[in-house]
Amino acid sequence: MGLSVMGVGSMPYGMSYGMNASVSGAAGSAGRVQRMLPVGATERDRGVEDSRAAKRAGKVECQTCKSRKYKDGSDEMVSFKSATHLSPQAAGSAVMAHEQEHVSNAYKKASLNDGKVLQASVQLRMGVCSECGRSYVAGGTTSTKIKYNEDNPYEKNAKSLQAEAFKGNNVDIAV
Repeated sequence: MGLSVMGVGSMPYGMSYGMNASVSGAAGSAGRVQRMLPVGATERDRGVEDSRAAKRAGKVECQTCKSRKYKDGSDEMVSFKSATHLSPQAAGSAVMAHEQEHVSNAYKKASLNDGKVLQASVQLRMGVCSECGRSYVAGGTTSTKIKYNEDNPYEKNAKSLQAEAFKGNNVDIAV
């Protein structure tokens, strides 16, 4: 159960710089430091960083974020059955609401079959856009544990047969 991101640009992105940095623009600018760049950085690197900052600030539209779509992969009747676009700002609340639909379905299933929900949890996954560097919710997973009442003699018999089938499957022969 859960929601996942479809489309391009869903790969995690990371960038790291060492402690050595050069100051660009310090000489001849009345002692002001304009920008810190890593040692060996080129004008192209500065352009990439400026472009990424403009996209993150919303001044330039990021095509990867614009084309990102979310789709549910479970067999339950919940939202996001067809691929749907969500903005990075709205994705967190929309994905959490979607995962809560799975939790609600678990409670409904348990009550209809004389069961009890022992545990229900939602986990959201995060990602970083490779084009603009913006963080976004990349999807979510719902886990539930339901215990059903075993007053039915047929269910008790089925469980005992399953127990017999699994005996001896996990044997520790190390001494």
